[in-house]
Amino acid sequence: MGGLLEVRGVVAGYGGGDVLQGVDLDAKPASVTCIVGPNGAGKSTVLRAVSGLLPPRRGTIVLDGRPIGGLDPAGVLAHGVVQVPQHGGLFPSLSVRENVLMGAFVLRRDRALVRRRYQHVLETLPVLASWAERRAGNLSGGQRRLVEFARSLMLEPAVVLLDEPSLGLDPQSLRQVYDLVRLLHDQGVTILLVEQNVRVGLGSATWAVVMESGRVRLAGPPKEILDNPEIADLYLGGTISRAARA
Repeated sequence: MGGLLEVRGVVAGYGGGDVLQGVDLDAKPASVTCIVGPNGAGKSTVLRAVSGLLPPRRGTIVLDGRPIGGLDPAGVLAHGVVQVPQHGGLFPSLSVRENVLMGAFVLRRDRALVRRRYQHVLETLPVLASWAERRAGNLSGGQRRLVEFARSLMLEPAVVLLDEPSLGLDPQSLRQVYDLVRLLHDQGVTILLVEQNVRVGLGSATWAVVMESGRVRLAGPPKEILDNPEIADLYLGGTISRAARA
């Protein structure tokens, strides 16, 4: 069964090498799909292919019935797919408010709409109101991550792509970030995320995907994936057994 976002047989890579070796996955409407796997499995490369940063060499990427594979990032963004960067996505000399408003740059001619979107973002993340005039460069890592989230919401995306949202965060910031993931899920936003912190990522997901060597090896409900004895082998550098693939 398909989803809002469908990736079929995608082959993509850098230079002369293909990192993705025929990836198939779905993200259903209003779901949280978490991709896990060892370093080098191709997890972040999937997000780059979906976001338009890396055109697939083969295969298709479809959003709500419309092909988006091969579009440039602006074209993918216009279809409602927003990626929150892993790090370094803010303008440190600008205020929090200015950084969030940059997310609506393409809407800048419609000031009334921008104001409404900004107000909705403040309702979703009330803490932003108290940070509004602070310089982004003075924020903690967790605070910066929340501002990056907020900026992505200015376009009211259909799909949000998150690349390792827990990276470098302290426990309190980690809770705040994943509280926001759950809130967006409750609001009907479809989320596709890559996570190295397997238990945190799958603990917030509605669907789990395990990648290895550029392919999807397992997919299913997060609890089933966490309980699969082959997962431990995968993270210790082994491979999933033939029986588990069947």
